[in-house]
Amino acid sequence: MTAQPVHATAEAVARRSYGKLVAFLAARTRDVAGAEDALAEAFATALQSWPASGVPDNPEAWLLTVARRKMIDHGRQRRLGEGAAEHLLLLAELAEGEESDGHIPDERLALMFTCAHPAIDAGVRAPLILQTILGFDAATIASAFLVSPATMGQRLVRAKARIRQAGIPFRVPGQADLRERLDAVLEAIYAAYAEGWDDPAGTDARRRNLAEEAIWLGRLAAALMPAEPEALSLLSLMLHAQARRGARRDPDGAYVPLAQQEPARWDAALIDEAEALLARAGALPGIGRYQLEAAVQSAHVVRRRTGQADWPAIDRLYEALWTLTGSPVVAVNRAVAQAETRGPPVALASLDALAQDARMADYQPYWAARAELLARSGDKPAAAAAYERAIGLERDETVRQFLQRRRAQLDT
Repeated sequence: MTAQPVHATAEAVARRSYGKLVAFLAARTRDVAGAEDALAEAFATALQSWPASGVPDNPEAWLLTVARRKMIDHGRQRRLGEGAAEHLLLLAELAEGEESDGHIPDERLALMFTCAHPAIDAGVRAPLILQTILGFDAATIASAFLVSPATMGQRLVRAKARIRQAGIPFRVPGQADLRERLDAVLEAIYAAYAEGWDDPAGTDARRRNLAEEAIWLGRLAAALMPAEPEALSLLSLMLHAQARRGARRDPDGAYVPLAQQEPARWDAALIDEAEALLARAGALPGIGRYQLEAAVQSAHVVRRRTGQADWPAIDRLYEALWTLTGSPVVAVNRAVAQAETRGPPVALASLDALAQDARMADYQPYWAARAELLARSGDKPAAAAAYERAIGLERDETVRQFLQRRRAQLDT
C-alpha cells in the first residue's frame, strides 16, 4: 500500500476509536498521559509498518496490542522509581486478557466521568475530555479556550497527574453520585460547544470544528446513556443551535439575531432530529436544565409553521429555568420573553432586579436587552446609554455593528 491510503485509514481509526483505546488503557493503569503517549507511538509504528505489511483486518485491535506492549515496556524501565510496585501491578492487569476476538470494551463513558470528577478543576474538565476522548492537542484546545498553549498544556498535565495521584476510579458512578457527576460531564460537553459557538462568523476553523466535535461527544453520551433524559436533551439543545448557525449571518455577512432570522435558512434535518430527541427525553422520568433549554429552542422553531415563536411557552419555560438554576443569564432571557408576553415595563422591572449582581456590569446581553426594552418603552436617552455600554463590551465585530445600527436608529 502507498502512504496515502494508510494515512487515511489511520485518521479514520483515530476519529472513530482514539478515545476508546485511551479509555481501555487508562482504565487499567490510571495513567492517562501514559496511555496517550503509548497510543501515539502505536500510531507512529502503524504509519511505518502498514505500507509494507498492509492494514490489518482489525486496526483498532492491532493498535491496542502495540500500545499496551509499549506501556508495559515503559513501565518496566521505570521499575525502580517511586511507586514502582503499584505501577507494576497495574501493568500486570494491563497485560492480562489479550482480546482474542478483537473486541475492545468501550469505556469512554467511564473516562468522561473520570475527567469530570469533582477532584478535577472545573475549568479543565471540558479541555480534558476533548483531549482524552477526541485526541485534540493542547494548542488547538488553547486556541478555542482563549489561553496560551503553554498554560493549557500545564493545566492538562496537572489534571492527568491528579487522576493518577488521587486514584480517581475509572467507572460510571453509582446512583448516589450519578446526578452530580452526570451534570459535570454534560456541562463539560456543553462548555466545549459554547466555545465553538462563540465564533458566530465561522471564521476560526478550529473553533468551528470544536462545536462540531462537541456535538459528536453529545451523540456519544446520548448513545451510551439512552435512558438519561438530560443526555438526550443536551444533544437536542446543541442540534437546535447548530441548525441556526448558517442563518446567523445574511448574504453580506451581517449579524442576524434569532427573532429576525429566516426560518427557511434553518437546517430542517437537524431540527427534526433535535425534536425527536426532546420527545424521547420527555417520555422519561425527571426534568432538568437541558430539557427545559431544549424546550425553549423547540418553542422558537414553532415559527417555521406558524410564523411566530410560542412566546407564552418560552416565558413559562424560562420561569421554570429561573426557579431551577437561579442563573442571571437565564434571568436576562426571561426578561426578553416577558417583554413579548407582558410588555416592556414588566421586563425592565425584572432586569432592574438584576442590577445589583456584579456580573451584570460586564455582561453584554444584559445591556443589549436593556437597551432594546428602553427603546421600546420610549426612553431614548437611557436606551442610547445602554447601547453604548453593550457596544463597548461586544468582541464580535459584526454583532458590534448590529448594535451600532440599533443605536443609530434612536436618532431617526
